[in-house]
Amino acid sequence: MKKAYRASLLRFDDAGLPVFDEDGLLVVAPDSAGRQRVLDVGSHAAVSPRHPDAELTHLPGRILAPGFVDMHIHFPQTDIIGSPSPGLLPWLENYTFPAEAKFIDPSHSNEVADVFFDELLRNGVTTALTFATSHVASVDAFFEGAQRRGLRMISGKVLQDRHSPDGVRDETEQSLIDSEALIRKWHNNGRLGYAITPRFAPASTDAQMRGAGELAAKYADTWIQSHVAENRDEVAWVRELYPQARSYLDVYAGFGLMRERAVYAHCIYLDDTDRELLRDTRTAAAVSPTSNLFLGSGFFDFGAADRVGYPYGLASDVGGGTSFSPFHTMMAAYYVGREGQTKAGLSIAPSQLWWRHTGGAARALGLEGVVGNLQPGCEADFVVLNPQATPLMARKAARANNLEELLFSMIVLGDDRLVERTVISQAG
Repeated sequence: MKKAYRASLLRFDDAGLPVFDEDGLLVVAPDSAGRQRVLDVGSHAAVSPRHPDAELTHLPGRILAPGFVDMHIHFPQTDIIGSPSPGLLPWLENYTFPAEAKFIDPSHSNEVADVFFDELLRNGVTTALTFATSHVASVDAFFEGAQRRGLRMISGKVLQDRHSPDGVRDETEQSLIDSEALIRKWHNNGRLGYAITPRFAPASTDAQMRGAGELAAKYADTWIQSHVAENRDEVAWVRELYPQARSYLDVYAGFGLMRERAVYAHCIYLDDTDRELLRDTRTAAAVSPTSNLFLGSGFFDFGAADRVGYPYGLASDVGGGTSFSPFHTMMAAYYVGREGQTKAGLSIAPSQLWWRHTGGAARALGLEGVVGNLQPGCEADFVVLNPQATPLMARKAARANNLEELLFSMIVLGDDRLVERTVISQAG
């Protein structure tokens, strides 16, 4: 049965520019798999006559927008969000690895996965590219939880067979056997996708990296995810480990780990040759501004990314990131863009911040036309926003003179209270 939602509507055109209907109508209908898809969208006056039989839900004063897409997040780090540290590598040693070692226990994995998904949905995030841990139990818990909720989610077993403590370090051959078994079990199982996941170059031997590249070639529609060029100390360490490589990013290229659906978090310390490699291989960057500010890692160069033209989108990077909220992430991205001491500063338009966390992120993940937008054919994952959620937000929104001012008011003042409801195209 067709359903129609009447409210203000935010979506994006093919160029990533915003389209806003102050009095809009979103019509959805189930496909053969039982997923609600966008059937029609536009102004109420234009769309309503075409669907007189649709079951109508009227949401006055609300804004319907695409569900947010988080390009990089660690579900096992949910409990260490906000842990103090002088920098990335001490943070890994003191907080991350001890927390992740607990995920050998399936019951612990399931418990944290439930909290993680609850937080994502409370904040309007409907798709995420997610790190698990090096334990098979963590991957199964993640996918089982996502499948129960009908979510479109991507994850994978972390590969780390060196420079890692007991409890999280895996064994080279078994790690690759486990990864392939998990691919066969979960990849394209409903709305789920698998990501081949070397933690970062220093944590994997050459044999493990070669094996990851072979899996990526064998299963070409899987994702690849890792970290690159986040922190100056990390970059120096990689230079010592791989003196023959032109750059940190070049290490991954040498193992066949750069292609469409490959995503590298951070990408701060790159030069134009690296950026051109991202563009030419259609490899994407996951920009993690709250994490980079929290850990003092550095500032992503949005201007250089746009100039060279490689794909990128926004990410929370919880637990190095400090919030599940896309509004906090977009606000931090604005701060990082404005920083003009280490790079050229710029003011990113509010609609572009929003695009990079919805349709632009979906495009970078190879999911354009599937999620991240409210165009016909997209899966109907969306959020119901209440711009009157707090007194100050209501006052500011009422004084917005145009769409950019309205969007920016929500970015600056918004949090989980702004998200009145998160709608999933296929729940349960």
